[in-house]
Formats: sequence, structure tokens, C-alpha cells
Amino acid sequence: MKKQILTVAATAGFLFTSFNGAASAAVHTVKSGDTLWGLSRTYNVTVNDLKAWNHLSGPTIYVNQKLTVDAPAGTTPAQAATATTTTTYTVKSGDTLWGISRQFGVSVGQLKSSNGLSSDLIRIGQTLRVTGQAPAVAPVAAPVNTAVASASTSASALINEAKKYMGVPYAWGGSSRSGFDCSGYLQYVFNKVGISIPRTVATIWNATTPVPSPRAGDIVFFETYKAGPSHAGIYLGSNKFIHASSSYGVTISDMTTSYWKARYLGAKTKF
Repeated sequence: MKKQILTVAATAGFLFTSFNGAASAAVHTVKSGDTLWGLSRTYNVTVNDLKAWNHLSGPTIYVNQKLTVDAPAGTTPAQAATATTTTTYTVKSGDTLWGISRQFGVSVGQLKSSNGLSSDLIRIGQTLRVTGQAPAVAPVAAPVNTAVASASTSASALINEAKKYMGVPYAWGGSSRSGFDCSGYLQYVFNKVGISIPRTVATIWNATTPVPSPRAGDIVFFETYKAGPSHAGIYLGSNKFIHASSSYGVTISDMTTSYWKARYLGAKTKF
């Protein structure tokens, strides 16, 4: 079965399995768009719980993968020994405390407390301590596929794909290498890395998850020729984004210029 790397907001839907008539843990069949972070919110558990119950060593899950989403039968959260774990993370271009907290399954408050931060501002190259509770003995339901690829790797793949089309001319309604409009370009690039998004800027806006500040791979939206989101591109970091411009074709622009800064609506993510 072809595995598809997943990103963004969770979709509900799970089934129950039983063995020899005994009650068992709830199982969620992964769908396109699911993430561990989104599932943790849907089922009111932690990302670390989901990783432990399913033998996952990273944040990536795959279409049709079956995940245990509560404590397996015969176990209770109180019975699982826990140990405090601390690791370090070096801030990269496009990172935010919110994004880092989502990656490691901790809260923004925990990150700020562990690092003596009084605001949400972080800088490239800064080393952050990430402290949380990880199960020392992980209860499991059944062996699962443990192949992983991080969301940051997926974002890097997206950006690398996006840059392949630098200089392709702009074409209204275009969605091929002979010419793109802005949403046609986004849909084409995302599809190339296995992520499905809608065709128009407005529907992409509705199908993505808001983030407080953009990180590499997120989609940045602008209000240009009409009210509401009417133009979009892929954020690269350092206030740069790549998009299909009506004047220059596929190009990289600076969000801090007066034109784009005045029209910026916000950032949303598929990761």
C-alpha cells in the first residue's frame, strides 16, 4: 500500500475492536489531514500518550494506519510509570514557540517556564530546553508501522518542490508548468509532495489551520484585487515567500515590503 505522509488538522472517526469479548482500546483509522497533535485534541489525550500506545518515535502518521487513541484494555494511566525527560532544540528560521510546542507535545507555557522566557519571542540559533513527562513503560495494543518522517522534513520537501518552478510564467487559471495562477501553483506543488488542497485561494483559506505566525511551509494569505483572501504563497522563512505573481510569474517576495505588509491577512498550515 502506498504510504502518504500526513500533515494538518484532525478529522474524527474511529472504530472499536474487541478480543475474546473483552473491552479494548478505541482505534482511529488515519485519514488524509490527520496529525498526532490534532488527534490528541480530538480524543483529549497527549501526543506522548499516542506515541507510547502506538510505538511511534516521531510525529508522522500515514493514511489507513490504525492508532490506539486511549489506554489499551487492562491498563490505566495511573499504572504507567513516568519519568521526566529533557532535551534541547535549536531554533531555526520560521520557528515559533507554538510550533515547537506542537512538535514536542508540550505547552507554550512549559517552554517559557523551562527557558525563563517572559515573551513569545525567540531567535535563530537559540537553544531551548524542552521538558516533559514520557512514559517509562509504554502499554501497547499491537505492533504498528514505526516508519517516520518529521513535519519539518515534509515542509522542506514542499519548499524544495516549490523552488523547482521559479520563473514559470503567470497564467490566469493556470495550473501546469506552462503557466500558473497563485492557487493553481499552490495546488500543483502540494500535490507533488502528496498533500491535497483545494483549487482556489478562498477554499484553501477555509481548508487550512490558522497559526499565530508563519513557519517554513505554511501558507501566507493576502487581500489583493478583491475583499478577503485573494492571493497566497508558501512561506520560506525570514519574511520571504514564494508565489505565482501576476507580474513576475513564480518568484520570491519579501512580506515586509509596503505592498505585501499592507495586504497581509495571516498564515495557515497544512502541517
